[in-house]
Amino acid sequence: MAERILIRAREYHDSVRLMRVSEAIRKSPGVTEAMVMMATPNNKKILGNAGLLSGEAEAARADDLIIALIADCEANAATALELAEDSLAQKPGGAAGVALPRTLDAAQAATPGANVVAISVPGEHAYREAKRALELGLNVFLFSDNVALEDERRLKELAAEKNRLVMGPDCGTAIIGGACLGFANKVRPGKVGVIGASGTGTQEITSLLDWLGAGLSHAIGTGGRDLKAEIGGATMLQALDLLAADPGTEVIAITSKPPSAEVAEKVVAACRAVGKPVVINFLGLGRTGTEGNVTFTDTLAETALAAARLIGANDELPALSEEEAETYLAAARAKRTGGQKYLRGLYAGGTLCYEALLGLKELKVQSNLSAGAGPLPDLFTSVGHTVIDMGEDDYTDGRPHPMIDPGLRNQRILKEAADPEVALLLLDLVIGYAAHEDPAESLARTLTEARASAAEAGRELPVIVTICGTEADPQDHAAQVARLETADILVTRSNAEAVRLAAAYLEDIHG
Repeated sequence: MAERILIRAREYHDSVRLMRVSEAIRKSPGVTEAMVMMATPNNKKILGNAGLLSGEAEAARADDLIIALIADCEANAATALELAEDSLAQKPGGAAGVALPRTLDAAQAATPGANVVAISVPGEHAYREAKRALELGLNVFLFSDNVALEDERRLKELAAEKNRLVMGPDCGTAIIGGACLGFANKVRPGKVGVIGASGTGTQEITSLLDWLGAGLSHAIGTGGRDLKAEIGGATMLQALDLLAADPGTEVIAITSKPPSAEVAEKVVAACRAVGKPVVINFLGLGRTGTEGNVTFTDTLAETALAAARLIGANDELPALSEEEAETYLAAARAKRTGGQKYLRGLYAGGTLCYEALLGLKELKVQSNLSAGAGPLPDLFTSVGHTVIDMGEDDYTDGRPHPMIDPGLRNQRILKEAADPEVALLLLDLVIGYAAHEDPAESLARTLTEARASAAEAGRELPVIVTICGTEADPQDHAAQVARLETADILVTRSNAEAVRLAAAYLEDIHG
């Protein structure tokens, strides 16, 4: 085996570009592993887990680039390294090699009719770009994270002054008039408008609305911190006014992780004043039932169902029958060894992970999210029952989100499968625009390897996967389901169903 680790000082590349270079190198003859990433502290841990952390790489700065690979011989290693350097040297361009605008002003000059700008730059530069966009009269979809809370407040105050909308920072999803921004799904047009302070929460609700035949008017993202006291729900309240005035929206659905108490009351009061039915899903709030024009729900699936009922659409999602569920659970329990007692949940979607933690709270699950029973001592090592959001900043600093690049999660799946105490894997698969072009192929391949490894050690390893997406998504939902089911993986329509099945599977162990 031949190893190459090269450090290129002070050289920054976008994480998606680095992912594509890494994938290209992995396809080079004889290459068994390849990672091209910025030298952030967590990326160094990833390199260490892969056996690719040299002393020089350990000493690299966060703004240095690391190219690391393993090949079967020196010649193939040299060829792969040359491919990496050639790929990084290529200048990004538009269609037919046309150079892309390098500034916001130049982009606006090239597309004078645009009224929304999508911003995805490192967090330290995002405030400046978003402020400039507002000054130019543009609405802002701010995908960037790591923006200071005070800067978010300033941006949203400026947006209010200019009668413009700031979706974000850290806004993963929006669908405006059928146009998808960030991670989003191809949803049929309809009469339900969605406001989401969470990306995958919005994706789950809008996708389920599509399955229910209800469809979508618009989905407006707010960013995950919009309902903090410091921000006051600025974008959510603005979006509520917009959907209330929109003649194509008859029902409004709202989703968020728990807001601050004072902001929650402000939002609920504003919903009561809207002349339309509103469904509110504040995950973890524990408030359910209908009060006037406002309906409160516990899960993302219930939110979609409640909204669908209000416009007279289908009110039942496809799911395993009680008999089918019990047959599956009984068969899986029969193959479980005495030492297998813990759940491991590896999520790409943060809100889906949060919802899972709430549904599994009786198990006292460790997590990197606040809904868990306690923080993980080491983000790269599970303890007891563990459910983590691998889309959190600690895992994505300097590398693509796991919905784009599943490599890090695949690595973690193999690690969990090697643990003799693991009884069940719980995963999500999010498809749609901006996501990996065929995530089920990669996931099925990894899970087949993981389960084969467990089988060699005398253990069965059941896997439950929820797919968030629609039939019309570019990855072909039916094909994604088929790839997983061919690998003997249980696929559910909603995250809530997957979590219920996981809890039921472990009930005989933990009561």
